[in-house]
Amino acid sequence: MAPHVLRTVAEVKAWVASLQKEGRTLALVPTMGFLHEGHVSLMREGGRRADVVAASIFVNPTQFGPREDLARYPRDFEGDLAKCASAGVTAVFAPEPAAMYPPGYQTYVEVTEVSQGLCGERRPGHFRGVATIVTQLLALFRPAVALFGEKDYQQLQVIKTLNRDLHLGADIVGMPTIREPDGLAMSSRNAYLSADERRRALALSKGIRAAQALLASGTRDTGALVEAARRELQAADLREDYVEVRDAGTLSPLVTVAPGQTARMLVAAFSGTTRLIDNMPLAG
Repeated sequence: MAPHVLRTVAEVKAWVASLQKEGRTLALVPTMGFLHEGHVSLMREGGRRADVVAASIFVNPTQFGPREDLARYPRDFEGDLAKCASAGVTAVFAPEPAAMYPPGYQTYVEVTEVSQGLCGERRPGHFRGVATIVTQLLALFRPAVALFGEKDYQQLQVIKTLNRDLHLGADIVGMPTIREPDGLAMSSRNAYLSADERRRALALSKGIRAAQALLASGTRDTGALVEAARRELQAADLREDYVEVRDAGTLSPLVTVAPGQTARMLVAAFSGTTRLIDNMPLAG
């Protein structure tokens, strides 16, 4: 059955009120559309964790910088609805920008620590836009659970923090990155890649796996781990944006990965003109 499409805040409020009256629990999967199997996996997991699943499809203008790809961000609404239906989604919220940012809008949410560095440094204002729209969605839907992919790992930590600090009450669930058979992390932006650029993009995951292997062999110095990943990027002629090892919870930079510590390697690089990100755990 095709999901019910909600276009306005008033429609969402009425729909949520009916769920609450029936005593049904809700899982929410916020997306920017152009859905792939990673998104679908979140929706299916939502169906295991709650009575009803809703998704949002909204290319959020406030998280794009002036030189970023808002206008050409890939869109396929009818295809997205079909994927939502296949995953058991009951309702899709697909507002126009004016519904979320009407004339006179002036309230923004900033998460001040875990948003620092990494993508927060390279994309000024990005996480303010993410935090603002996710806060709006959590406040509107009041879901029991909201699901996000770990591929955008810093974003996930930002969302967990705002949910906690603003008492929004959702169980924020991060789900493992879904990958293509060759290891490339699924991303809507993969659609931008030529065949050669896609082949070279495999260096992101190869580099992180090289660092994992080095750590497993006993090397705990993060500088050496970073160099192992960087060599793969250089060999594929990718332009590095960052390669860093951070604490998995606080995202504090690490000099060494201590025994028993859970760290994360996060990588961003350009294949052609397309900026891609990836990350994986580094277990001390």
